[in-house]
Amino acid sequence: MRRRIFTLFLACIFLLTACGSGGSSASSSASSPPPEDHSSGVSPAPEAPAAPLTLAAYPAVSFHPLLSGNKANLTLAPLMYEGLFSVDSQFQAVPLLCAGYTVSEDRLTWTFTLRSGVTFSDGTPLTGETAAQALQTALDPASRYAGRLSCVQSIRGSEGKLILTLSQPNSSLPLLLDIPLALGSGARPLGTGPYLLTDSGGSLSLTARSDWWQGPGSLPVQEIRLASLTKPDELVSAFNSGEVSLIDVDLTGNSELGSSGSYQVWDYPSTDLLYLGFNTSQGLCQDPEIRRAVARAIDRDTLSETIFARHTAAAAIPVHPVSPLYNGELAKRLSYDPSILTGLELKGRALTLLVNIENTAKSAAANEIARQLQEAGLRVTVERLPWEEYTASLAARDFDLYLGEVYLTPDFDLSALIAPGGTLNYGGWEDGVISGLLSAFRTAEGELRQSAAASLYRYLCQQAPIAPICFKNGSVLTQYGRLDQLNPTQYNVFYDLSQWTVP
Repeated sequence: MRRRIFTLFLACIFLLTACGSGGSSASSSASSPPPEDHSSGVSPAPEAPAAPLTLAAYPAVSFHPLLSGNKANLTLAPLMYEGLFSVDSQFQAVPLLCAGYTVSEDRLTWTFTLRSGVTFSDGTPLTGETAAQALQTALDPASRYAGRLSCVQSIRGSEGKLILTLSQPNSSLPLLLDIPLALGSGARPLGTGPYLLTDSGGSLSLTARSDWWQGPGSLPVQEIRLASLTKPDELVSAFNSGEVSLIDVDLTGNSELGSSGSYQVWDYPSTDLLYLGFNTSQGLCQDPEIRRAVARAIDRDTLSETIFARHTAAAAIPVHPVSPLYNGELAKRLSYDPSILTGLELKGRALTLLVNIENTAKSAAANEIARQLQEAGLRVTVERLPWEEYTASLAARDFDLYLGEVYLTPDFDLSALIAPGGTLNYGGWEDGVISGLLSAFRTAEGELRQSAAASLYRYLCQQAPIAPICFKNGSVLTQYGRLDQLNPTQYNVFYDLSQWTVP
């Protein structure tokens, strides 16, 4: 969803997830309609000369795309770094630095042929050895990507090829290899991307590389200025004042409010799943019939529209609706139907729903879920806890229900949430069938993968260890009239940069 909004209140938060990710996953993306006009007849002010394209940066902290935790600096990463693949807006792998690959018969050894003529920003050629050195950093426990590469046993380079050996087959490996190749472990490592970070007397900028393998002529601008910030709340004010041209934010919550005059909003789908978790080891929610009925009694569309300001995609199964893995027919069979819960005659029975108190949007969502369930005949008490108490209660399995949030990998691997012993399996669900279904899903290819996904989702709908609610959208905000033709993705807000229009 893309919208052009005038004098819109900016709801910008840095996401505080209820649960961390269990891991850290080529087709062209579908085009989106242009932003909708919400001007309400307001006449714009006379046009001033176009300001230089300016982005936000925090120079006092690391720019490393694998080791940094600063959101603004990570937003800049795709301008300086590239991976073997990119991931488009339908969560499909698109070759980038990879020219092709082969897989061994046992599906454990992947050999990626690297694109020729690629260099890092200091002129160092991209070879099998330098690619292996760069990717090795992703295995560091401090890396943002360490979890998604847990199945990688070894990484080595040889004669323009990168060879990965896995501990178990995973047909989705290309989806997991959008990891930026950064050479070096310092705060400003080398990359193969189109821009180079330059510092002139303390003034930072991104300068187009004349030796970039795709050619600098495909870039919309040759220089991007960086506004140096020091405090988190400066990002909002810098955008409101027009100092910064673009920011990547979360508009599903309510936090520091501000107004920026006029700007555009470019939403993109994400793997950020909000879900209702059940305590399957004790209490009322041990019964899968109860869990299924509760899942059907949640009005996901209302939650998306009223609580999350339409910046989410309602989903009754744990895969984004834009993904080819999404099963629309199955989702229809799971549509909102509170009569199922009403028919169980649960009057007098009560459940406790845990939510993290620091996240106001999720707290409001928990209230709405409790209201919907109570209308269907199930009394629900919402317990709002500080983060430390919330996570401790989950670990102790001291709950009936909890409102959770997790960033899934691009392949929508659910192992951490539902597999026996999964790091996010707080409900303690144990099932002898699910491990086989998860394994079949990971190893299946082509049409067989869609079939394996359908089998997995059907079984999850029957057992309902969790109740998916929605996937959150990310939002790119740009100053009105400053940029056009954006096609952001979760992993790269500058996706299809060559198509941008910069007046």
